[in-house]
Amino acid sequence: MKKLIVYISFLFFVPAANAQYYLRGEIKNGKNELLQNVKILLRSDKNLYYSGTSGGFGISCHSLYDSVTLILDGYETKSVGIKTDVFQQLTLKTLSANISKNKPKLISITRDQDFSSNNTWYVSDESYFSLVENETVTVNKFPNASFSLNINKASYSNVRRFLTTKSLVPPDAVRIEELLNYFNLHYREPEKKDVFGIESQLSDCPWNNNSKLLFLNVNARKLDMNNVPPSNLVFLIDASGSMDLPNRLPLVKAAFQMLIKNLRAIDTVSIVEYGGTVSVWLPPTSGAEKQKITQSIEELTANGDTPGESAIRMAYGLAERSFIKGGNNRVILATDGDFNVGETSEKALDDLITKEKKSGVYLTCLGVGMGNFKDSKLETLAKRGNGNYAYLDNINEAEKVLIKEVTQTFFSVADDVYLNVHFNPAAVKDCRLIGFDNKKDAITDSSGELEGGDIGSGNSVLAIFELTPTETNSIDTTALLSYAKISLKFTLPATKLSRELNYNCPANYLSFNNIDKEYQFGTAIAMFGMKLRQSKYFPLSDWSETERIATAAYDPGNYLQKQFIQLIAMAKKIYVKKRMKIKY
Repeated sequence: MKKLIVYISFLFFVPAANAQYYLRGEIKNGKNELLQNVKILLRSDKNLYYSGTSGGFGISCHSLYDSVTLILDGYETKSVGIKTDVFQQLTLKTLSANISKNKPKLISITRDQDFSSNNTWYVSDESYFSLVENETVTVNKFPNASFSLNINKASYSNVRRFLTTKSLVPPDAVRIEELLNYFNLHYREPEKKDVFGIESQLSDCPWNNNSKLLFLNVNARKLDMNNVPPSNLVFLIDASGSMDLPNRLPLVKAAFQMLIKNLRAIDTVSIVEYGGTVSVWLPPTSGAEKQKITQSIEELTANGDTPGESAIRMAYGLAERSFIKGGNNRVILATDGDFNVGETSEKALDDLITKEKKSGVYLTCLGVGMGNFKDSKLETLAKRGNGNYAYLDNINEAEKVLIKEVTQTFFSVADDVYLNVHFNPAAVKDCRLIGFDNKKDAITDSSGELEGGDIGSGNSVLAIFELTPTETNSIDTTALLSYAKISLKFTLPATKLSRELNYNCPANYLSFNNIDKEYQFGTAIAMFGMKLRQSKYFPLSDWSETERIATAAYDPGNYLQKQFIQLIAMAKKIYVKKRMKIKY
């Protein structure tokens, strides 16, 4: 009898000892907003986990009752007991003192920022966000600079559109980081199978003898084209009346028809069109049926209003129903951005796409047209939709984006990517990030937070700081100093696991004439952008100096770099002739 009792007890005990539980939940702040990258310390196994991009988490554990400790910069640390078979809804409280101090901010979010704009620009019915140029900050007081990385390139082709039509470029249409992105400069394959590789270079500043330039180059690994996952693509095509011009719907149709030539049988394509009404123009179709897809695109005609909101909802719903687990699930929106039915404001579209992206579907925006082009709307959609944004000003640009750079455009290797640079006050007196400028309303909103970007396969992101070395730090002694420490944070798309890559910037000073030609060329691009933006930090240099540096550095065999030389010549002629007509 005693043995029987022991045996029965053993049967009850063993399942309990080996039981598996799956702790699930989500973490929010006091405003009911989901929080990502929250550190979750599970008491029973002492391991550290993180909340995903949607604020949710899922953790395997062995105990029915446990406790977790939640940690996130800017919020009070919280420990709470939990029952692991119950979905947990946890809330973190914002730190009452100096709430925004620990939130990652763009370097321009510092005190003494000038919110005013010097120029008033009128560009037909086009819309652009008002940008505030990053300021020079004192490293001793503000050693950290954080900024989001992305692969958007729309600004360059849009600037080209203005210059080729002999027009002045609206300063807010110029995003210097996108001009640099366009050329994929100084790409170096990361070592082994690393997701990212980081390099840096210190050199002279051509427009300021008292400053130096620090180049930070982040390279994303290339995906093996033989092992690229299947794609679930939804073409969301604006076929409204405003698209009835040669550089709009006909260009979009030609662009998509080029893209489908490279689709595989394992890929799926759907089409949602909107013009007056919204409809599924083509249900999910195998990439092997190229003729059917091509014919479907060809039959589109432009007519009616632009119900963008309804179209976006339908496209995401279709993408979710055809969702491929582990695949490339993406909505590709092609439009001039001129939504006029339903939610039309940037704020409303921001809220809409923030909700929709939780499905795991990415968004790529392809902008077309001129006169009524809504850059601000497309930038909002791409940024919030875990995606990217390109502007197609001609068929050659469509070929570049959708054929030559298809993996860079459509296949993400990392999400929510942002960089933190911690400058060494012993080596650097002050610094300024060139480009990555903030929207004016984001700066005036003290609760604004940094949101990381999406990086595609084989992309190079180049950031440039103008900095002043400390008075005691001459070039002869820099070998003993590290200028900055880099922390690159990102999330892996498949697992949603957060990762961090650290890098120490060596004091590897080289004179400007001796650095890599692509760094020199990138400098000319930055000068070009600052000149177009009429930067107060670039008052003394003229177009000729920018042209000289670019001409000395460009690769004659690179068509895009050769074309940039021509753009500088166009800008030089336009701005010298029309500068007195600019409204101040």
